[in-house]
Amino acid sequence: MVRICVVGCGAVGSLFAATLTTLEDVEVWAFDLHQAHVDAINKNGLQLVGTGKVVGRPRAVSDPSALPPCDYGIVATKAMHAALAIEATAHAFLDGAVASVMNGVGNEETLAEHVEYVIRGTTFPAGKLLEPGVVQWDVKGDTTFGPFEPRPLPLEKIAPLADACTRAGMPTVAVADARPAQWRKVIFNASTNPIGALTGLTHGRVCERPDLRALVSALVDEGKAVATAQGIVLDADPEALIDHAAKPEVAYGHKASMLQDVEARRLTEIDYLNGGIARFGREYGVPTPLNDAVTALIKGVEASWT
Repeated sequence: MVRICVVGCGAVGSLFAATLTTLEDVEVWAFDLHQAHVDAINKNGLQLVGTGKVVGRPRAVSDPSALPPCDYGIVATKAMHAALAIEATAHAFLDGAVASVMNGVGNEETLAEHVEYVIRGTTFPAGKLLEPGVVQWDVKGDTTFGPFEPRPLPLEKIAPLADACTRAGMPTVAVADARPAQWRKVIFNASTNPIGALTGLTHGRVCERPDLRALVSALVDEGKAVATAQGIVLDADPEALIDHAAKPEVAYGHKASMLQDVEARRLTEIDYLNGGIARFGREYGVPTPLNDAVTALIKGVEASWT
């Protein structure tokens, strides 16, 4: 029996937590500070609706001291909450490994300050929390896991987590280098999410406007240049992914997570997306004026709330 703890049961975390409970050889725990969500999960199960329908029954807790030792962790909080979340739960992973499925860059470094073994992860499924215990699954997609380079975990130690996720309905591969997939998603998100957040438009509506689509492409080009400077060869073209997601049957009507945050007046992950690309750009001597500008605009929106 493999024990997996999902840290942060927002939309994406809930997708992993609910689906993994369908496996007889996996015990799933869920940690979240949203007490109403935790209570609803324990009372009625964790319900997924939309493109995937599942009622999972993880053991949900809001008290980190209640977590038992776990073989694997999947951290799915917002990037800016990762440090506090892993600091509170690190005791559960003393003999385990922790995978990040958070947006942006720099998250693995945060986790590695508190746990010995970190798995670099990227996931494309998306959704939104409808009410405590109920999550709408908007977009299906693949997940990639790989070693985090400073203290790399052997692939044979990562493969069981990838296999469990795949068998649960979240297709996942374990690869020797997870950076290409991670940067493909970072570039995708940094090129589309803030534009949706600034305009209030869904992904498809952003893409159908030639002026906004051109801006998206310019942001993609900056991100590609920063990835290239690091020696990262992307595993696919972000442009193709952006166009694919804009199809009506994929994610035309999906509100990006950053737009959901802006509408709820929550702090966004801009520092880990466009801000992250700009940070790596400065480190490697690659200009990123558009990513700098978008970061400033989103921070200006956040400042308007106070």
